[in-house]
Amino acid sequence: MTTFRIGPAVAEAFPDTLVVIVTATGLRGHEPWPATTAALQDLEQQLADGVWRPADESDPRIEAWHTAYRAFGTNPRRIRPSVDALGRRMAKTGALPRINPAVDSYNTVSVRHGLPAGAFDLDHVTGDVEIRHADGTETFTPLGAADTVEHPKPGEVVYTDTTGVLTRHWNHRDAHRTRVTEKSTHVAFLLETVAATRDGHLLRTAADELRTLLGPHCEHSTAHYLGPARPETAV
Repeated sequence: MTTFRIGPAVAEAFPDTLVVIVTATGLRGHEPWPATTAALQDLEQQLADGVWRPADESDPRIEAWHTAYRAFGTNPRRIRPSVDALGRRMAKTGALPRINPAVDSYNTVSVRHGLPAGAFDLDHVTGDVEIRHADGTETFTPLGAADTVEHPKPGEVVYTDTTGVLTRHWNHRDAHRTRVTEKSTHVAFLLETVAATRDGHLLRTAADELRTLLGPHCEHSTAHYLGPARPETAV
């Protein structure tokens, strides 16, 4: 099992944090996922019809993440929270990117609810995972840039395992090593808020929706919650 942990300093700095970790085992990424395809198309049609738009930086859900980014020294208009960047891309192009069914599923849920989302292939995670402030010595290889090595700035909030950084700027960009592909069979999906008092119900709804999309294409899925009140959970 892998233990996910929120570090004491991050829990203290962001006391209203809540992360849901949806684990899926026996994932089958090579087969068609018609419900995910339909959910993507429905969201894009709502945007085209003008009845819905992705949350932007004037929305309290995005504004909360901008405030958090500034608190750990990242300019959120230059390096945007994942849901902010994805929503801006969708608003501009009218569509969400098609990556693979698992990634498409969490992207759809993320944009629909205005919550950052990501995922790690647990077969490529080493040891436990912690959300903590970087000390500047860690290494990070960005998704899609296998020959690149970066070093997060001291104080930046990151996800780490015993090998290196899994996500920079909390949720801005995932690592290449733990990326989710059609071959991934054991995956941890993450949905996050730093305003759980207000948005915790959205997080739970989003987790339920994600599990509904995953359900027909995995052997088992479970939701685990992580935050200052429960700083550690084994998945």
